[in-house]
Amino acid sequence: MGFFDTLLTAIAPERAVKRVAAQTAIRAINSGYSNYGASLHKKSMRGWMWHGGSPKEDIEDNLRVLRERSRDAYMGVPLATGAIKTMRTNVVCGGLTPTPQIDNAFLGISDEEAQKINEQIAREFALWANKPTCDADRIDNFYMLQQLAFTGFLLNGDSWAVLQNKKTPGVPYDLRVRIIEADRICSPAFMDILSPTDINEHHVEKIVQGVETDADGMVIAYWVCDRHPLASTSVTGLTASHWTRVEAYGKKTGRQNVLCLMQRERAGQLRGVPLLAPVLESLKQLGRFTDAELTAAVFTVFIKKSDQSDEVPFGEMLPPDVQVDTPDKTSVELAPGAFIDLNPGEEVQFADPKHPTTGFEAFMNAIVKQMAAALEIPSEVLYKQFSTSYSAARGALNEFWRTTGMHRDWFADSFCQPVYEAWFREAVCKGRIKAPGFLTNPAVAAAYMNCNWNGPARTNLNPKDEAEAAQMRVNSGFSTAAQETAQMTGGSYEANMRQRKAEAALKREVDEIAGAQVQQQTAVPQRSGGDPGKSE
Repeated sequence: MGFFDTLLTAIAPERAVKRVAAQTAIRAINSGYSNYGASLHKKSMRGWMWHGGSPKEDIEDNLRVLRERSRDAYMGVPLATGAIKTMRTNVVCGGLTPTPQIDNAFLGISDEEAQKINEQIAREFALWANKPTCDADRIDNFYMLQQLAFTGFLLNGDSWAVLQNKKTPGVPYDLRVRIIEADRICSPAFMDILSPTDINEHHVEKIVQGVETDADGMVIAYWVCDRHPLASTSVTGLTASHWTRVEAYGKKTGRQNVLCLMQRERAGQLRGVPLLAPVLESLKQLGRFTDAELTAAVFTVFIKKSDQSDEVPFGEMLPPDVQVDTPDKTSVELAPGAFIDLNPGEEVQFADPKHPTTGFEAFMNAIVKQMAAALEIPSEVLYKQFSTSYSAARGALNEFWRTTGMHRDWFADSFCQPVYEAWFREAVCKGRIKAPGFLTNPAVAAAYMNCNWNGPARTNLNPKDEAEAAQMRVNSGFSTAAQETAQMTGGSYEANMRQRKAEAALKREVDEIAGAQVQQQTAVPQRSGGDPGKSE
């Protein structure tokens, strides 16, 4: 306690007590985050405008703007296009391929019999997945549908697939996958005019952005609009929109009817956020900056006149099929190598804008590195340029491989495996795959439907060293031949071994034939001795 506090205690004890209490409160306030990120007194933090909200206010209420801006950036900003396509190509590429791996130890099946069952499952799945009949729109096969679904997830924040059944002549399976763009999963229009009392009377649960939940917050259904909300009336006509309520899981079978591809950021979140959402502002600013530099760098000519003129600027070229009422005097295109005859009193002046600026590339790289960190795509991978050292390039690729591996595992669990299980159940019910106990024991069903999903291989900067390292990991027991094959080539070790066995047998057969021919050609014919001029 200082001198002033001691004096105040002696003169006015009540004020002294209040002073001590205030000092204690101030010390409590200015502790921990109140001195840093939560400070309300520092000058550096006073200009920070913030507002917090629930996932609905922070995410769901802003989704329409985020989606439309994300798609606009994808269509008009090269860096945004590159980020989306880089993720799609490295995560899904041509599509994740299944490798059936039934749990034969649990099922009590020998390894040889399990191998035969796995091969049969793979053949049957290819019969369904390799043709566009698996697509409800009958356009893409299953692997192309993966690309469409994952790209939609990146652009819109979430992607949706409805599992339907439809009989088609000549097609052994009825399962169909319909990909739906995120905008069509939306709340019905009648929700805007119903009061809470009316909602209770109609037994309508809580619906947020087309996702219906029960009183406990569990998702029970989705509302699908029959048309895209942004479609023009010339395409959809003047009829009103209709919504279909699709239950998340079937009441009788328990099968998942709707696949929601979304990665949640917060608890209670019902809709996803586009990949580009955190960097949209930077992307747009960079796009404007690039356009400005490009426009300023174009060769520009000014015609200086002594008198004003209303004539159309010379050199202006418009396509013959374009009709304009008023020529655009600010847009003039000069023909290459043109000779211009100037009028009296006119002279040519060339603009020297000094563009692009010398710091353009350095500034771009600095901003792109920040965006790359937010997108988890190293700038070397985003630019497709590995001009640094080998170790730096390899480190960037390894870091990006973690990102793609995480997305690939999530996509396989959220999309590929549920579709595979729905197909497997139909195959068993139709008797095309024999799986005793599948329909009665969930553990047996899980053992039969065990499957690995392999994607694109890693990028190898030095294939020889990578192969030697893989061999060392397998020999040391740190990895398996199947894992290394999937990572290095994206293939199947078992399939490779079967193919090598067939090739080895074929090579032996060819070598035997070639060896016999060489022996026959090099053999010297034996002649009898004696004088050839004499007869015996």
